[in-house]
Amino acid sequence: MNRRQVLASTGIAAPLALGGARAMAAGPRSSQPVPSGQGGRTGPRNLITDVAGITVGCAHDAAVRTGTTVILADKLSTAAIDVRGGGPGTRESDALESHNLVHACNAVVLSGGSSWGLAAADGVAAHLGARGIGYGGLASQGVPVSPIVPAAILYDLGNGGNKRWGTEPPYRDLGIAALAAAGPEFALGTSGAGYGAMAGALKGGLGSASTLTHDGVTVGAIVAVNALGSTLVPGTHHFWAGAFEMGDEFGGLGPIAARVGPEQWGGTKLPAPRENTTIACVATDLDLTADEMKRVAIMAQDGLARAIRPVHTPFDGDVVFALCTGRIAVSGPRDLAVLTVGAVAADTLARAIARGVHAASAPAGWAVPTWSALASTQPQK
Repeated sequence: MNRRQVLASTGIAAPLALGGARAMAAGPRSSQPVPSGQGGRTGPRNLITDVAGITVGCAHDAAVRTGTTVILADKLSTAAIDVRGGGPGTRESDALESHNLVHACNAVVLSGGSSWGLAAADGVAAHLGARGIGYGGLASQGVPVSPIVPAAILYDLGNGGNKRWGTEPPYRDLGIAALAAAGPEFALGTSGAGYGAMAGALKGGLGSASTLTHDGVTVGAIVAVNALGSTLVPGTHHFWAGAFEMGDEFGGLGPIAARVGPEQWGGTKLPAPRENTTIACVATDLDLTADEMKRVAIMAQDGLARAIRPVHTPFDGDVVFALCTGRIAVSGPRDLAVLTVGAVAADTLARAIARGVHAASAPAGWAVPTWSALASTQPQK
């Protein structure tokens, strides 16, 4: 498969140039902010792009049944990472640790493709570098900047798509295509890094959500859901994340009064190595330090536990990135600001997970169960 074939499958014409026309399908969104009923509300899009300074682009290859998502910051932004799964696949994760030099990034890449998918970040870095975007501490005449593009991948190699790519896997070009598509709107569900994903026994997908706090801080989340565990309460079509839903953003079913046993998971995949992983990024416009963003990333992992059961297993490679665009200065105690952002990020990520599965559809030729099909066969409880 050559580059032109890959780009054609995304609906983006080759050759691509940054700053050119944006070709994206608009995902499910709220035209007006939706109140939670308990204080706080969604942002106007209910997407991570409600955080000022963040845009997102997605690309996929339908024949391969895979895709890539790029979260692009408008400047080098403070970032952190927290890894909880037993089988992660990442790039430049050490650069984000606060005890190291950089602890910031220009973009974050989420991709299908297992280890092959890490090449998506190569394409993103190449095009950012060509524009002079990167970490320029050592830059001088004739010496390029170094784009900082951390990445995490999920396993979608066994979903039946055409993976016979030989020495030309599609991921570098998918990264370029996704970067070129970056903008404020993007599709949820079977899109980008979530295109080939499975969430337990159901079709997984790309999810996103945002929250505007009472004091005007925005927190957003984006996630590709490919978990071993299930996002649904066993025997129902209710999401584990139902208690955190705002409005009817993933069906309006709300929480369900159900008791489940400690080993009653329901709707999971059969445990197998390398076949899972939920990868995510949370963001805020509050100006936090690298150490503070690390705590936000740690707290945000609880969003996975609120929306997926079981999670952080030996068979998953769960990763959460966290970045801040620094538009709003911290007023008041910094520890309290971190507490608020981290707690809100966890809930927002839980909602994003449910939204991704709720919006997922079956691609042409792939007979895979979806939430919408399941809901149509079950009585509401």
